[in-house]
Amino acid sequence: GVAQTLGFGPVLEVSSKSTERLGVALSAFNLMFHAPDGRCISVESAYQGSKLFSEGGPYHDLYAASSRDAKLDERVRGRSDIQGFDFFGVHWPAAPTTAFYDWLYLHALHQNPALLAELLHYAAFSDIAFNPQKSVACQARTVAMSIALHQQGLLVGQLDDRDRYLLLLKQGNTARAYQQDALF
Repeated sequence: GVAQTLGFGPVLEVSSKSTERLGVALSAFNLMFHAPDGRCISVESAYQGSKLFSEGGPYHDLYAASSRDAKLDERVRGRSDIQGFDFFGVHWPAAPTTAFYDWLYLHALHQNPALLAELLHYAAFSDIAFNPQKSVACQARTVAMSIALHQQGLLVGQLDDRDRYLLLLKQGNTARAYQQDALF
């Protein structure tokens, strides 16, 4: 593809449409983690179920739904009036816009160290399913961010405390870190 012609590789497609097992496993639809209550839920279901809107939400019942059902649920689908997130009683602000999604994904990846170890063999990431007209969160960007944080030794300590993580974002450390990774 284009990435290889520019000298970047190997490239991993991070989505349920990936031809590689790792890319499919890293889709937010498939990436699972243990929630504070012990349940195993997907990043997608946690994200959708935690949304707070100007009128409605959070819809924590979506934690138990399949990723597809959670994303397509009429209560959350296509709404742009997100006011924040409520994840097991912890409130997350709506801005920075991808902070909560990134945290969920990074948290899940931290719980799956074998997947993180496999990621270190790739130089660039793509997400063919990402549509900037419909979404702000991009799995490929978050994967690149996770590698940058891991390489700087920041992946573990920053995820335990919401305020510490948000301060890291505010300081721009993650932005500088993952801008060094190639995204296509």
